[in-house]
Amino acid sequence: MKEVQTLGVLPLGRPTFDVAFAEEKLNTMLNALEATGKVLVGPGRLLMDGNETDDAIDALEKASPDAVLILQVTFTDAAATARISDRFAQPLGIWAISEPRAGGRLRLNAFCGLNLASHALGLSDRAFSWIYADPQDSDVGGELAALLSGERQVSRIEATTSPADGNAGTSIAAQLKGRRIGRLGAHPDGFDTCRYDKAQLRELAGIEVDELELQALFDTARTVDDAKIDRIRADVEGDLEGVADVDQVQLDRSLRLKAAMETIRESGRYDAFAVRCWPETFTEYGGAVCGPVSMLGEARVPCACEADVYGAATQLLLQTVADAPVFLADLVDMDVDDNTGVVWHCGQAPISMADPSVTAEATIHTNRKMPLLYQFPLKPGRITLMRLSQARGSQKMIIARGDMLQRPMAYTGTSGVVRFDRPVSDVLPDIMNSGLEHHMALAYGDHTEALLATAAALDLPVIRL
Repeated sequence: MKEVQTLGVLPLGRPTFDVAFAEEKLNTMLNALEATGKVLVGPGRLLMDGNETDDAIDALEKASPDAVLILQVTFTDAAATARISDRFAQPLGIWAISEPRAGGRLRLNAFCGLNLASHALGLSDRAFSWIYADPQDSDVGGELAALLSGERQVSRIEATTSPADGNAGTSIAAQLKGRRIGRLGAHPDGFDTCRYDKAQLRELAGIEVDELELQALFDTARTVDDAKIDRIRADVEGDLEGVADVDQVQLDRSLRLKAAMETIRESGRYDAFAVRCWPETFTEYGGAVCGPVSMLGEARVPCACEADVYGAATQLLLQTVADAPVFLADLVDMDVDDNTGVVWHCGQAPISMADPSVTAEATIHTNRKMPLLYQFPLKPGRITLMRLSQARGSQKMIIARGDMLQRPMAYTGTSGVVRFDRPVSDVLPDIMNSGLEHHMALAYGDHTEALLATAAALDLPVIRL
């Protein structure tokens, strides 16, 4: 972004997050941008839906700024970012903001929005610059100067051939062949991270996918025998405190989703699911699938939310290697000063991953306000993160290692603080440079060598974060 005089600014947000907090942060971001001396052009307010975003894009196009900056104030999908990229040939940047690890709800989740945006832009091979910084940080002026001068532009990482002997991974690869994933509903719009090709996945790993209607899950749930629900509730009460404190009608609906998925699994002989978890489970059915995902994951039937089929395949592979339950998590924060990141999801990690020093609780979805979700910090220990990735339009395996630290719960739901083997100052740009999807599978233990051998057997190049 050299020689930028006029900067087009488009602030993106979503009303299911903490709008008052987002507006407060946006004002601070705009003040910091004004301090750079650039002429700012744009709506100056959060763009919450597609129509007002399109109107703002139209107006900004007429203004013809020297560069365009997306303010990723809260989580959003990548649809708006893709439209902005298509409409402007000018240099493009994204500023996503961090938020405190205060133990409460994930109020903004802006990093995950940046993650989706980088993946979508990587698929179209669009260059962009980025920063991830709180507008109140003392060094934000320097971060913005680097952003606006183009110093923080993505630099493509090329995956390399696995150094391991493929013969050592043939048994793992063989165990994947014939595995079956039931996809319940389609992925949400703007989630390019969850797109897939059935034939390509079959060719890669021999995994089959059946595409089922989400309504079939709801219809099955409504017909589940009450005695089965009583048994599931007893299991939940053995795992969690506070089960009686959540809305009991909504809890019953949530538990029925677990029973329904078991029924569908048995009839279709599925090994894993990819579920369109929102908004319809809340808006049309009336109960969260997060708790059932936790229970099924503990039973080694991994479930990927947002109908992420490659996420489910990733879980199947890592579960086979680790011979243990896996957790499909979002990366939601990276702190260079603390040299840690946070993995999180609403409340669906397997209960065996709970820190035994903390009481696991029943809770509700922070945005949709319905049960059942599991809530606990992840236990300390050595971990492996892995993704069967389609970043930048080609299949590869992306691997990271680290240690889960014994820290207070960063955000509500199921979350954990990770110290990667490499400094966060190196891992963070590599996430952006690789175009990594926003879901990675997590298992306890160091499984790098087995994964590298499996990648060699599958003829998958590798990126190590």
